[in-house]
Amino acid sequence: MFEVTATRRRPQTFDDLAGQEFVAETLKNSLQADTIAHAYLFSGPRGCGKTSTARILAKTLNCTGEVAPCGVCPHCQEIAKGTSLDVIEIDGASNTSVNDVRQIKDEVLFPPNSSRYKIYIIDEVHMLSTSAFNALLKTIEEPPPYVVFIFATTELQKVPATIKSRCQQFYFRLVSVEQLKELLRAAAQESGVQADEEALFWIAREATGSVRDAYTLFDQVASFSGDHITYEKIRDTLGLVGIDRLNELFSRCAQGDTSGALNQLDAVLQSGVAIEQFISDSADYVRSLLFIKHGVTKESLLGNAAARYDAAVCAAWNAVQLERALSLFLSLYRDVRYSLSPRYELELAFARLCWLSAYVSPADVKQAIDAAQALLDRGSSSAVPVPETAALETGIDLSVKDSEMNGVPQFSALSSASAAAQPPGAVPLPFSNVVPPRLEATPKTASGTHSAPVEEIDRGGASPESAVPSSFPLNTNEPDSPSDTTAFSAAAPASTVHDDDDDWDLENDALDDSAVPDGRLESFATQPQSAEQTYTTAEGRVITLSQMRGTVIANLSVTDGMTASVLMQTKQWTLSNDTVHTEIGMSYQHALLQQKTPVITAVLQSLCGRPVGFSVELREEPLEQTPGDIPSAVKIVQDVFKGTIEGR
Repeated sequence: MFEVTATRRRPQTFDDLAGQEFVAETLKNSLQADTIAHAYLFSGPRGCGKTSTARILAKTLNCTGEVAPCGVCPHCQEIAKGTSLDVIEIDGASNTSVNDVRQIKDEVLFPPNSSRYKIYIIDEVHMLSTSAFNALLKTIEEPPPYVVFIFATTELQKVPATIKSRCQQFYFRLVSVEQLKELLRAAAQESGVQADEEALFWIAREATGSVRDAYTLFDQVASFSGDHITYEKIRDTLGLVGIDRLNELFSRCAQGDTSGALNQLDAVLQSGVAIEQFISDSADYVRSLLFIKHGVTKESLLGNAAARYDAAVCAAWNAVQLERALSLFLSLYRDVRYSLSPRYELELAFARLCWLSAYVSPADVKQAIDAAQALLDRGSSSAVPVPETAALETGIDLSVKDSEMNGVPQFSALSSASAAAQPPGAVPLPFSNVVPPRLEATPKTASGTHSAPVEEIDRGGASPESAVPSSFPLNTNEPDSPSDTTAFSAAAPASTVHDDDDDWDLENDALDDSAVPDGRLESFATQPQSAEQTYTTAEGRVITLSQMRGTVIANLSVTDGMTASVLMQTKQWTLSNDTVHTEIGMSYQHALLQQKTPVITAVLQSLCGRPVGFSVELREEPLEQTPGDIPSAVKIVQDVFKGTIEGR
């Protein structure tokens, strides 16, 4: 009669216990020292040898041979067969009531029939009721000297603490894959079956540390494999994917071949592989790739030799992307049971894997933002690239050197436009094209050529009058200011030749004659400009209020862009009693400037070298009314949305 491998190969001595060396050595030492406890509690996962150890302990206590357990004496044979009257095995799952425990309390009063000890082995003891546990307390605390209790459970947390404290506890561990593989090899040799190493390794991994599960799966595989167990037979019979097909499928995903990956996935599913099993195999595959990426090549962890995994797939994705893929399959396995179609979910997962190479983790985004912040911090601490016209207006040097920008991550969408402007060998810089080419504004002569170019401002502290030729006053950026013009030398005659099609020479930004009314060119060029209010700094430098305004805006644009933008909307600045006065036309802008007054005054003090106040007044301009007393803002909304006004 056929006997299953798990029963046939049940351990008979402490040396036969696989993976439980601590338990075996402790029990053997206590037996040799004759320090026998009155109660033992064995806990651990299923199939690890708890009941077998209890039987071995019972045989050792009652064995009459010279070496215990001998296995040949009547007591050892009766215990092995389960027919001993003095070793009582009780199923805790079916004897849970307090009445069953009362029966045990009555039986312990009688000594053993023919053995030295009466031993009670209660399996799955956590299934006993609370009343049954309470009834056992006194008995297991002070039992007769010839009684030993051995409890076994897979759920130690369900055993009351009052029971645990009265027992010696032993925790049984899962058995390693290598040990299971050796046990399976010995079982195959004993059965006369030839088994490949890869097949035995797969059975050992699927057992997940349980010896009984490994033997049960071995019997199942041997039943359809015949005299030779191979991994190919296991794969085809049990519907496994296999490492080769997984390599081919994930290789297409790594290449971004969505069409090929979906077709390969369909071929795998058509071969009869269950979707849940396929998701599990894919998760194992990605997990192994992640281990290889981190340098882990232990075969028991990977499930296969590291050389069997496609190196191109492992190189295509980094560790973060592999973690993302593993998380995708784990979530898929949890969600597939509630899905409209599990196959749709699986196909969607592999379609997402095809663009996994483009995935950017939040950590990478944060690193780029930190680098951009460092760029802004360096700009605020030193200088900012500004247009040439702004440099003329402010009178300060706010340029950033290219050497300070190296090492900053590039933004491909913006860097390509400025790549040509970089010197050979330099790292492309983001936003490196914000400074426009230097403009030279020169009046035209009668021959169409230009006179001498504009001289640059001497930023060493010279006054505006000496820094710029008198024929080119500083631009104040004030539309209402009479000085907001560009005057030209009176040397140009009234009959200057010009292009009739354009009033401006776009190439050189010079004002053409035709922009000036007839007969007024000479007077326009020679008329005196209105004197603008100036301020002398603590260093003795004379600056205009327009330059002061432009400098404050330029400095605040680096640290507080909103305030700088609102300052650009203010009207002309005036100075009275070391206080700058200005006006603005919107209430929310007025409130913002009042809130930011300490910041603005700090910038003014840094510029002027002495305390300078800032005051802003609100001067709202009434909205222009349209016919029918409809406000202009409402009229704009009406025109945009093609609607009518109702309920005024």
